[in-house]
Amino acid sequence: MPNQEKDKPPDYPLCVNLECTLIKSDIDYELFFAAVARSFHVLFLAPIWLLKGKANFKQQVAMRASLIPELLPYHQQLLHYLQEQKKSGRKLILVTEANNTYAQKIADYLDLFDEVLASDEHSILCDDKRVELIQSKHGVREFDYAGSAQTDKKIWRYARKVILVNPHPAVRTAASQKFDIEQIFDDRLPASRVLLSAIRPHQWLKNILLFVPLLAAHRIDNPQLVTQAFLSFIVFSLCTTSVYLLNDLFDLQSDRAHQRKRDRPLAAGQLSIKLATIVILVSLLTAITIAYFLPSSFLLVLASYYILTLLYSLWAKRVVLLDVLILAILYTIRIVAGGAAVEIPPSFWLLAFSMFLFLSLAIIKRYTELTTLNNTNKNSTAGRDYNVMDIDLLVSIGTSSGLIAVLVLALYINSNTVIKMYSHPEVIWFLCPVILYWIGRAWLLTKRGEMHDDPVIFAIKDPASWWVFAITIGILFFAK
Repeated sequence: MPNQEKDKPPDYPLCVNLECTLIKSDIDYELFFAAVARSFHVLFLAPIWLLKGKANFKQQVAMRASLIPELLPYHQQLLHYLQEQKKSGRKLILVTEANNTYAQKIADYLDLFDEVLASDEHSILCDDKRVELIQSKHGVREFDYAGSAQTDKKIWRYARKVILVNPHPAVRTAASQKFDIEQIFDDRLPASRVLLSAIRPHQWLKNILLFVPLLAAHRIDNPQLVTQAFLSFIVFSLCTTSVYLLNDLFDLQSDRAHQRKRDRPLAAGQLSIKLATIVILVSLLTAITIAYFLPSSFLLVLASYYILTLLYSLWAKRVVLLDVLILAILYTIRIVAGGAAVEIPPSFWLLAFSMFLFLSLAIIKRYTELTTLNNTNKNSTAGRDYNVMDIDLLVSIGTSSGLIAVLVLALYINSNTVIKMYSHPEVIWFLCPVILYWIGRAWLLTKRGEMHDDPVIFAIKDPASWWVFAITIGILFFAK
């Protein structure tokens, strides 16, 4: 005979918190950034909504945002546990302070929960109300509760048993001493590793462009100017950290639909949105503070760079071809900023070369994304206005831009400026085939499907690129 006691479903329902428990993120924060990304004026309307109450604010944001339940970063260990509990016949209740519109969508997608307790346009399901509502339906200590936050301790006092999900060490210690813990699920990565991955320090290498005007003017032997250039590098690196994290917040859903970007800390739920927001503000404020020690023109260029990146994140990245043009401009602005920091204006030739070269590299990014889509039988990119049918045109524009960059370099080498600045200007002609080789090889690897979708990472890892860089330095040294 079957063991009736074993087959009997648990008598006590299991209440599961949504935010930072069932999913490794906070729905309210996600919805807010999704709403701002869709309509920037939400940022200015938010204070007005808050004046009418938090419930109204959540409702207004929910009406202007979209969320795809299947792309959310669920806690897989907890999800498997809940699936087993559901099979055993246990009643599962989803509990959240988020708006009921999206709470219900998540519950419908998972098909696990018998009941959803959430906020609506009239009231917020705060901790006290959760306790009241759960106890009115199931009684005191007649339910188990899964959560992770410090505030969950208020609810755990009234629960029969507690399930901890990725708890802070202090919360875990306190809960272990006061409550009856049934399970602990913890799949967090080391915080330092997660934060380092999120700020992407390898992207700071792009800011080496700030030293180009100083090098081109042969003023690298001036200690004061080198110090100013180094400070500008620090400022742009901090600014870059702020920009990338902000862009990640606006791109959460499209990143989760991307084969590689879905592993980014914010998209994967490894880094909290609260912490990311703090890092964004601290990085930006620190950058502005240091920038005050540099010429005022540098601060203006820095402000232009940040505004343009916001424009790109909120709108331009969804406009075909405009997105790659702005990416090329953002690279070139670094050269302009480097010149402003040391008060050496970059030449027309340098800026023209930069625009065409980085336009070619930006198009490589889009081409690689489209090739990946084509291989997975998809037609269009998430959050971009490109289609796989655009591949041939992108190759044409991208390769042409790279070749024009070499042409600009050739014309520059033949100018009077070079003759005055270099003892052996004819040596610089060797730069043309070297750069031509690098651009041609980059596109060849792109066409073969061997290119990383970020050319910067490609250049860092590619031995041939390092040889090209070393040869370029050697040519300039002998020409001087």
